[in-house]
Parts: sequence; C-alpha cells; structure tokens
Amino acid sequence: MAARILLVRHGRTEWSAAGRHTGHTDVPLVDDGRRTAKLLGARLHRAPWDGLPGAEVCTSPLARARETCELAGFGTRATRWDALREWDYGDYEGLTSAQITERAGPDWFLWRDGVAGGEPLSAVAARADEVVAWARSADRDVLLFAHGHLLRVLAARWLGYGPEFAARLRLDPASLSVLDWAYGTPAVQRWNDTGHLD
Repeated sequence: MAARILLVRHGRTEWSAAGRHTGHTDVPLVDDGRRTAKLLGARLHRAPWDGLPGAEVCTSPLARARETCELAGFGTRATRWDALREWDYGDYEGLTSAQITERAGPDWFLWRDGVAGGEPLSAVAARADEVVAWARSADRDVLLFAHGHLLRVLAARWLGYGPEFAARLRLDPASLSVLDWAYGTPAVQRWNDTGHLD
C-alpha cells in the first residue's frame, strides 16, 4: 500500500481568482500563482520532506498544474496523466457559480446537480478511483499536482466516501494535503495546508 499520497493544487490563475469554473481550458498561472508554487517547492525540498526522493510524481497535463509542478522543482520527475485532469464542466466552463445559477436555477449545487454538457460526477469519481488504486499498488510515496475539484473527489474516494463528500473539503490554490493511513484505515494526515504561504 502507498505510504502517503501528497496532493498539490496548482497555483492561482486569473480564472480561479475570479471564481470561474476552469475545467479543460488551459489557462496559465498568474504571477502570484508562480510565486506560491515556488514557495511550496521550497517547503517540499526542506525537512521533513527533503525533496521526496523515493516518491513517484504525476501531474495533470494541463498547463497550470504542469507549471506548478515545474516551479516546485519536480518537473523532470513528473509523468503527465490524463486521469488527473480537472472536471470537464461542459456548458458551465468559464462561468462563475452565480452565472450558472442564472441558467440552472437558484438551487443549483454542483455536487448534487452536476454540469450540463460536461462530465458526470460519476466519471470524475471513476478517474479518482483509478488514481487511488494506482497509488495503493506499491509501498512508496506519491506526489500529485492537479486541480481543486478532482483532488477533492480523490480525497473523498481515498476515505471510502461517495464523490459528493468532496463538497465538504475546501482546497485552496498552492495548498498541500497528505492522505495516509491510521491503523490500516485510509486517513487524512494534513488538509489544505498553506503554511508555506504565510
């Protein structure tokens, strides 16, 4: 079983700062996103992480995750993996939650109602399950650079909950989270840690 899964949400983009749903649109990091990616990398290269020498590193193929990975100092070790792409928001791509509720109704809730013309939550969960199964396949650490909603679903699935549990897991840009084990049970060691940004 995996010793740990370390999750890194990419740094801030113009769309994430504006609250726009950013699925497969390849938007770059803003200057602050680049700065925080470097701070995260500096943290992961100091004790107790020491650069995670034995970890397998994977990144979403989207530019904002790849650039975060590179600026954090793991780009040469990373494998791109489509399973780590963000949720495909379909017709809601690029829209804020307020704009979506104008279309879908005031009671619209992403984690219950999903998206129009995009990827069902069950498909996001299936991709997360693929990542979890791979991570548990060997006794080594895993470091993943990806996106807010996908990583939240991955954490829910790691813990054995349905993907809608992800609604309860906030995840900020350039944050570090760690999933591991407690007495043989999947557990959260650290969540949404942004101490390196203080």
